[in-house]
Amino acid sequence: MKKSLLMAAALAALVAATGAARADGVVTIYSADGLHDGSPNWYQNQFDAFTKATGITVQYVEAGSGGVVERVAKETSNPQADVLVTLPPFIQKAAADGLLQPYTPAGADQIAADQKDSGGNFEALINNYMNFIYNASTLPDAPKTFADLLDAKFKGKIQYSTPGQAGDGTAVMIELIHAFGGKDAAFDYFKKLQDNNVGPSSSTGKLTALVNKGELYVANGDLQMNLAQMADNPNIKVFWPAGPDGKRSTFALPYYVGLVKGAPHADNGKKLIDFLLSKDAQATVSSVALGVPVRMDVQPTDKAAMQIHDAMNGVEVWTPDWAQVLKDLSADADRWHTATGT
Repeated sequence: MKKSLLMAAALAALVAATGAARADGVVTIYSADGLHDGSPNWYQNQFDAFTKATGITVQYVEAGSGGVVERVAKETSNPQADVLVTLPPFIQKAAADGLLQPYTPAGADQIAADQKDSGGNFEALINNYMNFIYNASTLPDAPKTFADLLDAKFKGKIQYSTPGQAGDGTAVMIELIHAFGGKDAAFDYFKKLQDNNVGPSSSTGKLTALVNKGELYVANGDLQMNLAQMADNPNIKVFWPAGPDGKRSTFALPYYVGLVKGAPHADNGKKLIDFLLSKDAQATVSSVALGVPVRMDVQPTDKAAMQIHDAMNGVEVWTPDWAQVLKDLSADADRWHTATGT
């Protein structure tokens, strides 16, 4: 009996140790959608290479930009994520709410100062830009101006993700305020556009297939995600409509990466962040992810890099004041809901 009890105890200890070892050999990343689109895709390539190099398995959870931050916030008493990747201003919100911990990745000196949090809580991972998409098989040309989208032919054929909830949807609101020269004119436009809008969407990535099938004619997006989706969605094309001043414009909308406060596998999280920001990983950002690398010592000249350059020809790039955007976000999102009646 005693021998049996000792064997049972030893077996239980072995099972517990094995479980702990398996738990220690994982890292969990919560990410906004876009970098896992397509096959092959940049995330999966890098996760596979990371696991091969370190033996650490990557557990991947995807949602909208605001959704992943909300999930981290709900789990603060029992954190599940190690790494967070999301768009502005949600990464700034995560930092302001104390959801991230400072970490300086290897190679951070090759990332421009304006792409890093002054408190060390996050860095840009992949550069990206907001845009719109249209169904090129239905529309012979892209709509030239925002005013064109008010045409009755677009009734029930336009949809954009929800400002304040989705990163790309928030980007639409930010861009409209810029393009129309102020909030009053921008929210007045949103009210008019609502006649053609299908309704809110928590995720931008889901809209692409609807545009490709012709269920929608126009939707919002971001350049990296949409270019990556084109292989599976051949009817979509990107465009930037002009504002009342006749100018087409956009702004940088990077994927940012940060280490979650209280991360259960913080060391593994640091290793993954280092890996994704390594020179080798960044060298494939344009060719695989169709994004723009953030390292200054990586200057791609591949076909995809030229495609990005050509797509943005003639589009003015401006820089939002993200601190002000975050400060105004709740009030602006409420004003958008009031204007659209949603």
